[in-house]
Amino acid sequence: MLPAAPTEMILTFSEPVSPLTLRLIAPDGTATPLDQVQLRDRTLVIAAPAGLSPGTQVLSWRVVSADGHPVGGAILFSIGAPSPMAPIAGTQADAAVRALLWASRVALYLGLFIGCGGAAFAAWVAPLAPAARRGISAALLLGLVALPASLAAQGLDALGADLGAVFQPAIWRAALGTSLASMLAIAAGALASGLLALRLAGGFGQIAGLLGVGLAGLALASSGHASAASPQALMRPAVFLHAAGIALWAGALLPLAKALGQTDAAATLQRFSSRIAVIVAVLLGSGLVLAVVQVERPAALIETDYGRVLLAKLALVALVLGLAAFNRWRLTSQVEAGRRTAACVLARIVTVELVLLLAIVGTAALWRFTPPPRALAIAAAQPANMHIHTLTAMADVTLTPGRAGPVHVAIVLMNGEFGPLPAKELTLSFANPAAGIEAIERRAVRGADGLWRIDDLSLPVPGRWSVELAILISDFEMLRLTDTVEIRP
Repeated sequence: MLPAAPTEMILTFSEPVSPLTLRLIAPDGTATPLDQVQLRDRTLVIAAPAGLSPGTQVLSWRVVSADGHPVGGAILFSIGAPSPMAPIAGTQADAAVRALLWASRVALYLGLFIGCGGAAFAAWVAPLAPAARRGISAALLLGLVALPASLAAQGLDALGADLGAVFQPAIWRAALGTSLASMLAIAAGALASGLLALRLAGGFGQIAGLLGVGLAGLALASSGHASAASPQALMRPAVFLHAAGIALWAGALLPLAKALGQTDAAATLQRFSSRIAVIVAVLLGSGLVLAVVQVERPAALIETDYGRVLLAKLALVALVLGLAAFNRWRLTSQVEAGRRTAACVLARIVTVELVLLLAIVGTAALWRFTPPPRALAIAAAQPANMHIHTLTAMADVTLTPGRAGPVHVAIVLMNGEFGPLPAKELTLSFANPAAGIEAIERRAVRGADGLWRIDDLSLPVPGRWSVELAILISDFEMLRLTDTVEIRP
């Protein structure tokens, strides 16, 4: 509650962000775009429009975080007195956009892993059979098609638009302003290098093949939940090694399956087997690092969508590793000894591995919609804030964490001119009529630093809570301030 219209509005986030759309919605539903914004690391300072009308205003915001994922929300404040609110249009991407996000991510992964990895196999292990060359080329071309599709899907999701808005310039501008744009640029270089590796012979082909895998790892390390996590010096290299390892292993499956039907199958398999152990070790080690940092605690594997996706992926990976171990310890020596039947069995098993890999890629692409437990924990710890300003008194109330359950409350009291307010006692009451919860009263205690605190409060349900501050100035004077605060689940 504010006695007069503000001159600026400040949004503080738990990580660095960039603004996408900011609107101020008046009590009559009129939406005013907010273009005068200063970005200061985790804080947005927004200039308020002149001539704001009394009543309840809604600050609707949508930003993109450092990992490239858009986040939106709304904050309510009232000037003078509360008023009925006009309906607010939703900004969440529709099902078609989410499907495009997932499909384009899967297609890009296939291009980077199957395409770039397969091109590296051709350059460093053995020439490709005609069928394998066609498959690897198709994967690389699929990855190139996925580049604009991914950018379009990102822009639509960033602005909360539906699929019909895909040709609007604002959609593409929004996408280009996210970290995904730089990731796609690097991915384009990886795919182009893969295509070159298929066409160049000798050392030039080897350089192009190695460059393709390196750029694939660099692309995925440049954007995303994991690459944005701390410590950066650990996480970005881990993502790079994990992605490059996937490309080298996954990219070898199709060429290997087709090579096992040729006369030089034993030599090809021997060269592959001599390298794959190190690749798998790097892949598993980097994956363990990523999982530990992202999940943080074992219970999150069951409690969060991210954890459940990870469990599904690990189950598929375990199947692939089991098949790979069977191939390595039971069939490889037989193929190297020239046994034709073993080569046929191995080719079929490698084909099954390839199908499982496609399932792994599709599962991993679901992480686009599931924040990791690490990020959820940071968000859950964020406080809820309430500012009340009248002519005679002002209060800043902070509830930490700002979610249902036990909370700690800190209150700063001042007079209407930002000076000290000589309060003798302070009592707060919290009520949630919509949930049938009557007033919960707690007396605050003033600390040596001048802050008033409440440590024995629990708000059992999320939603909008009504808060009243009863400020005892003297035996004959009591001030009462009221407002609402939104408590998260």
